[in-house]
Amino acid sequence: MTRHQIIDQIIAKRSFLCVGLDTDIKKIPQHLLKEEDPIFEFNKAIIDSTASFCIAYKPNLAFYEAHGVKGWIAFEKTIEYIKANYNDHLIIADAKRGDIGNTSAMYARTFFEEMDIDALTVAPYMGEDSVTPFLQYENKWVVLLALTSNKGSQDFQLLKDADGIQLFEKVLKQSQQWGNSENMMYVVGATQGQMFEKIRQIVPDHFLLVPGVGAQGGSLEEVCKYGMTEECGLIINSSRAIIYASQDKDFARVAAQRALEVQQQMSRIIENKIN
Repeated sequence: MTRHQIIDQIIAKRSFLCVGLDTDIKKIPQHLLKEEDPIFEFNKAIIDSTASFCIAYKPNLAFYEAHGVKGWIAFEKTIEYIKANYNDHLIIADAKRGDIGNTSAMYARTFFEEMDIDALTVAPYMGEDSVTPFLQYENKWVVLLALTSNKGSQDFQLLKDADGIQLFEKVLKQSQQWGNSENMMYVVGATQGQMFEKIRQIVPDHFLLVPGVGAQGGSLEEVCKYGMTEECGLIINSSRAIIYASQDKDFARVAAQRALEVQQQMSRIIENKIN
């Protein structure tokens, strides 16, 4: 999926919402457990109910790999379902891959060739040769971890060198020699608040994938105040706050309502900041 296609979807739907498919079999409604593939059935219902309000889906591989082969099958069925029914949606595999060059090349082949997924989260801390194999694919996206939303991000990402430059800043600056705003995004956690202003000084045009709005307490308004560009430039992920809004048989309807509420908020922000 190209940058222009993503922007067109944002404009058409007045939304920059990504629904995270962090499907935990211990949290899905219990009546689904009688299904042959409860994870896929849950995902299918969530996708059908929220597709009108979002531009992307982000399945987190950990929630599928935990179930071995069955989990991988559910993951693949989910990808195939989105492609068959909602092919205008960006699909982001949240796998956080990244290793020595030949290993990264195999990861890239898995997600971009075998599964034909649009985007993949990648860890940058092994350097250039661990990232560039993912950048060899046309109209595919590397989503590089920059400044994450978890508490432990302070352990390394915010460390300063002798010149006062923080590690995440080095990641942003150095990685621009590997990719560009047409094939590389960055993960920046919503809980980082005003740090978005500094980030936009370094990467003014790249899309930012922003987790942490909703259950983790990040502020959509603050993220947009400091991080939104003239073309939006943001993809805001919400997982638990939408997909687990209800534990009952009405879970899909309630998820749709939560997604609609976020979309309406985003529509107002787009109206005020972009138009």
